Amino acid sequence: MRSTFAKPLGLAFSVLLVAQAHAADSVVSRRHADEAREYDRSESLVEPVGDLALPQALALALLHSPDLKAYSWEARAQEAATLQASLMPNPTFGANAANFGNNSIRGFDGDVVTVELSQLIELGGKRGKRTQAASLTRDLAEWDYEAKRIDVLAQVSRALVDVIVIQQRLELAQQTLDLSEQVITAASARVLAGKSSPMEETKAKVVRSSVQIEMTRAQRELEAARHKLSANWGSSTPKFARVVGNLDDIQPLPSLDSLQQRLLDNPDLARWATEITQRQAVIEVEKSKAIPDVTATLGGSNYLMTNDYALVVGVSFPLPVFDRNQGGIKEAERRLTKAEEERRGTEVRITTALNAAYQNLDAAHVEIESLRENVLPGAQQAFDAAGTGYRLGKFSFMDVLDAQRALFAGKAQYLRALADYHQSVVDVERLIGGRLNEGKEPSKSQRHP
Repeated sequence: MRSTFAKPLGLAFSVLLVAQAHAADSVVSRRHADEAREYDRSESLVEPVGDLALPQALALALLHSPDLKAYSWEARAQEAATLQASLMPNPTFGANAANFGNNSIRGFDGDVVTVELSQLIELGGKRGKRTQAASLTRDLAEWDYEAKRIDVLAQVSRALVDVIVIQQRLELAQQTLDLSEQVITAASARVLAGKSSPMEETKAKVVRSSVQIEMTRAQRELEAARHKLSANWGSSTPKFARVVGNLDDIQPLPSLDSLQQRLLDNPDLARWATEITQRQAVIEVEKSKAIPDVTATLGGSNYLMTNDYALVVGVSFPLPVFDRNQGGIKEAERRLTKAEEERRGTEVRITTALNAAYQNLDAAHVEIESLRENVLPGAQQAFDAAGTGYRLGKFSFMDVLDAQRALFAGKAQYLRALADYHQSVVDVERLIGGRLNEGKEPSKSQRHP
């Protein structure tokens, strides 16, 4: 009777375990399906048309950047790893038969059938420490996502500045071409009047041809820059007509010391606090492995010949005689020391990079101010005077060409200085993790309590 009762009880218990496992799998599957549907909805990209400004480009990149999406899935994967680390070990079902080959017993009449259910009981707080380490690894994945997010924003800003600069190069080339046409017209009139040599008209046409070549080069560079910008939101066919932005918007520079105080907002540096804590948690995990776990067994044996039943209870655990996880603990401790050294190296690298970027920014700022106040006004006055004097016969044609070259060389230098300034602003903002002329922004931990 006891044997008859034990068999269906064990079978029912096993079915219950399987049913619970399938139910858990069903919940996880539904969760993953919901995430997949949400991901599919976020895939719809509305390509911008018309004028494109920086805020719109940044929003598109945050929503549709392929690189950023890849990092977001890594963060989700670490969430799943944290869930897995928190689970208890599965129970083990076992069955065996004894008394095979006994000559005095025919068939299976004399066999002993034993059914057992074993459960590993983790000691030393292994599961909690394992979950804590996995949770910190998930936090590191979030820091990596934050760093990639700022990288994407900086990359979009640089690409957008490139497009604006090339657009203005085209405008400058068009202005130069228009003035070249005016110079050719003036030279042709003087040649027809017999006041100048035909060589002057030829030289003016050579200058115009050079400007046309520059325009063709700038048009090709603009098309490449447009594709580079749209690639940040996963588009290979840019449809926007023009990028709008004011490169002449130059702000006063904060001091280098004030920027260095904001370096803690850099996720590449801020992540190391979590990294150190995670390495310490791994040490605790390795230390807990030195404590042996216990395996508890509960089952029953059925003696078929006598139709008798016996309850089986057992406990087993390894003896920590040789392996006390000494190597795993030392490895984790040395990886902690390695992380501390890497943090110091990162601090030096980021501080040095900020100093270099700030020097470039300051140099571009000084150059812009000098060109605005001294070079460009003087070059414009010289060109206007040379053009007027040439038409009145007071200046030679070479004076006009020299003044024209000086004016547009100054404008091109001013445009390069503006490009250097704004690219350096992007570099500095990437390093400090915030806007250049704003107060200290909340750190990641403050943004996500």
